[in-house]
Amino acid sequence: MNIHETYIKRCLELAAKGLGNVAPNPMVGSVIVLDGNIIGEGFHQQYGQAHAEVNAVNSVENKDLLKKATLYVNLEPCSHFGKTPPCADLIIEHKIPYVVIGTIDSNSMVCGRGIEKLVKAGIDVKTGVLENECKELNKRFFTYHEKKRPYIILKWAQTADGFVDAKRTEDSTEKALQISNSDSKKLLHKWRSEEQAIMVGTNTALLDNPSLTVREVQGKNPLRITFDKWLRIPTEFHLFDKSTPTLIFTANSVPSETNLEYVTIDFEKDIILQVLAELYKRNIQSLIVEGGSQVLNSFIDEGLWDEARVFISDQKIEKGLHAPVLKENPISKQNISGDKLMIYLHLQP
Repeated sequence: MNIHETYIKRCLELAAKGLGNVAPNPMVGSVIVLDGNIIGEGFHQQYGQAHAEVNAVNSVENKDLLKKATLYVNLEPCSHFGKTPPCADLIIEHKIPYVVIGTIDSNSMVCGRGIEKLVKAGIDVKTGVLENECKELNKRFFTYHEKKRPYIILKWAQTADGFVDAKRTEDSTEKALQISNSDSKKLLHKWRSEEQAIMVGTNTALLDNPSLTVREVQGKNPLRITFDKWLRIPTEFHLFDKSTPTLIFTANSVPSETNLEYVTIDFEKDIILQVLAELYKRNIQSLIVEGGSQVLNSFIDEGLWDEARVFISDQKIEKGLHAPVLKENPISKQNISGDKLMIYLHLQP
């Protein structure tokens, strides 16, 4: 690993601290180096607050040192006014002579403009350092801007013999089958806190009355999403408690309330595409789909997923609802207190 890669790696470590707090902005870390020593560093901590480069510059006590320093950042500095002023302007203002960038920003409002502004100001700019790692960290951000949809994570738990639940109906008094263990559940809640939205299908909403909130760990709740074509889900269910923002996709026209919004779609057309278009419009960059098997299979059949996280327990039930089947091989396997956690990536053309 060369010296530039060492400092970009540090930028990535800092940037990752913003996971779950900065969306729809990307996760960005910045390091300022002089004579082989880090004299300042920072990361984007909260959406709407100072960007990484600002925090890094502010951490340098003697600002005169900036005129001889190198600024490292994992993503191209912004060049436009948003919630905060452009970071490219700040770099120019402090006469930082060298800037090393992990990867270019694919957001149409930036996309090379930040680099162009720096170069025109006479700054020596190097790009493409640990580029793949930089893109991986901000996969949600890049997917949103390049594919015009959220980054989609499928999640389910299945038995050792390939079932996600016993067969139940709305009239059943039987509760959902508990497949994964408490440590797996805690990990799931951590995942929820890291993503912007969470979705379940109508049957899961009806049968399980899920809360879809973060309870096992500290963190903020994602936007809750479900379908209710004919408004069959009882309004006393958790999804309607208005405790956290919730979207209900329906065929009906229903007035929205605080934290409870109804979106009318055409159920005769592609439902998933309509939902993803609505989420794109709302700046939702990541979506975790938790079930049931029907909605999970809909995403799989349409090839509209990026990652799948599957818990497999050692219990067997011999019959029930079959788990979705992926053609891909898992990229990793992990033991979570006896549960197997398999991670899949969708190999898209």
